[in-house]
Amino acid sequence: MMHKNVRPSFHHTVAALFLLALLLLPGMAQAKALPPASSYDILYIWDTDLSNLQDYKEELESQLGDEVGKKLRIVQRGDRYGIIYDRNTTALSAAKLAVRHSSILGKVGLGDARAIEDEGYHELYNVCYGRGPNLEVLTEQYQVINSYLGAEVGKELFIEKSDDGKFTLIYRRQGDKQSTMALARRHAKLLAKIHVAASITREENNEVVFGESSLLDHEGKDAEAAPGPCTPEPPVANKQNKAAEAVPVLAGVKKLCVSEIRAGTSSDLEKQLEEYINELRRTGKVAKDEKTGWLVIDLTKGETLVDINVDSPYQAASMIKPFIALAYFHRLKEGKLTYGSTARKKMEAMIQRSSNAATNWVLKQVGGPKAAQKILSKHYGHLLRETTIVEYIPSGGRTYRNKASAKDYGRFLVALWRKDLPHGEELRRLMALPGRDRLYCGTSIPRGTLVYNKTGTTARLCGDMGILAPQAHNGRRYPYVVVGIIEKQNKASNYGRWKMARSNVIRKVSSMIYQAMKTNYNLR
Repeated sequence: MMHKNVRPSFHHTVAALFLLALLLLPGMAQAKALPPASSYDILYIWDTDLSNLQDYKEELESQLGDEVGKKLRIVQRGDRYGIIYDRNTTALSAAKLAVRHSSILGKVGLGDARAIEDEGYHELYNVCYGRGPNLEVLTEQYQVINSYLGAEVGKELFIEKSDDGKFTLIYRRQGDKQSTMALARRHAKLLAKIHVAASITREENNEVVFGESSLLDHEGKDAEAAPGPCTPEPPVANKQNKAAEAVPVLAGVKKLCVSEIRAGTSSDLEKQLEEYINELRRTGKVAKDEKTGWLVIDLTKGETLVDINVDSPYQAASMIKPFIALAYFHRLKEGKLTYGSTARKKMEAMIQRSSNAATNWVLKQVGGPKAAQKILSKHYGHLLRETTIVEYIPSGGRTYRNKASAKDYGRFLVALWRKDLPHGEELRRLMALPGRDRLYCGTSIPRGTLVYNKTGTTARLCGDMGILAPQAHNGRRYPYVVVGIIEKQNKASNYGRWKMARSNVIRKVSSMIYQAMKTNYNLR
């Protein structure tokens, strides 16, 4: 829970900063005679849950822009963590900037910013295993480190790219300097036999370019399950633009097709999830004006395990972005677009970092929202039956008009897994790039789980859709689709707090789903 008493209201913040400025101005003429001034940063939030802070930081980055985002740092003071903009400037300069940021954040329902003296908290540190200009070399090193250190580094092993273009292989521990140094020494002893050093490096909030699912996606390309015998008829394209036949779920006991997903006999898992959501409603942790949708498909057996509110369209938020990528890749298949370094970078920014500017760039290449919708309706209408793309992403990311249903996400993900989409291998690579998801990060799901996903958030929606493919003790992967959506009728009064709380609901549900799959398949 966030501490209600640590953040003043926006109006109080402005008043306090104005008074601070008045107090500082008279003394500026005597500045040369005074001792060196203290250094100030900008503070946005304190919280005891580091996972919450990582979620909040992503939202700050999207609202304040790349230049500020690169200098956001998570710091620690006692048992609390904070997010600061590492400015190291004067009190007056920090106060002015805090007012500007508070105005930007207040418009989207995020909390205020305030100037804070750069003392009383410490930065966080990671373990470093190598740095250099060659990503391929570090990727090979990544595989070695991953196999040697195993579960201890697990989900938090990454390759980052810094502003100078170099790459760093790190274990994102985000701990204090002393304990991180002790861990680095321990890792150095373990890795000495393979001549790999370990040191420490500050958490710099660098761009992440490779992670666990990137590796698993690369390793698993040849091992992925082949499409099953439930093959659809060729798409029907006529003047009425009728929907094509269904895309099937992977072959299994029932050989169900995704279009056949319908309400039926509730599974034990579905009943558990309904009980959990009902309890949240009873306790006020999910509000009366909030609708939730949940879909779980076991891709091994071809069975739908959970089917709750999956047909009606919800605000799509950033979960629409893989569909926009699909429209681009369809045009690419037709030979009407190219996929050079610029397009690749824009696509990575759109899917991995959820860049709205990159999304609008991709949409423009396709011909705009109407053109993207036409492509999807004509060629993928059998998948995306309730999907509508009608707008570019507005300034500030407040996109409420693009829509899709939970079942649309499910059909899309099944087709993605079955390799039924154009340039699907690249689309899977993009969706496997490491990011702050709600299906795996912060859950009880063990390391070594392959994840393809895309989150979406506005002040009225929090969601995630993806494929998780955990391993069983027999070494085989048992993939399943998860879609979780929480949509609010009215805009959340405190967007940041609402987003963190609902993200944790989705994580809890994802953990519950994994436990059910673990029982079914003897997962690790």
